[in-house]
Amino acid sequence: MEAHASSRYQRVSAKKIGRILELIRDRDVPVALNTLHFLNKPTKMPVLKTLQSAVANAVAKAGKVKLAEKDLAVAEARVSPGPSLKRWRAGARGSGVRYRHRTAHIYIAVVKREQTAPAQGEEKKRS
Repeated sequence: MEAHASSRYQRVSAKKIGRILELIRDRDVPVALNTLHFLNKPTKMPVLKTLQSAVANAVAKAGKVKLAEKDLAVAEARVSPGPSLKRWRAGARGSGVRYRHRTAHIYIAVVKREQTAPAQGEEKKRS
């Protein structure tokens, strides 16, 4: 089961968001949320809200099947640049200098994590 969330026209550049998405891509949702919570960057907020929205969409989509956020993993996390707002500012010797307010579109998809084999340190006890 897959659920996704998108956040469009966020007033931050796609390059800055891309660096944050690299930290959570292909991780379990609790690990990704914990990483974002303790990350010391102000641009984490749109990513955090989008991830929380994707988790809420997955839980709502599951319906009567009990699904917790610990059962989910981030399957896809991508960003694309949105339109830039062009503005003018005073420049040297009375000229005008153009600058751009960049925007970004964020897309995050979460999937239900399959039960995998136990990790290396967690072998079954034989009696």
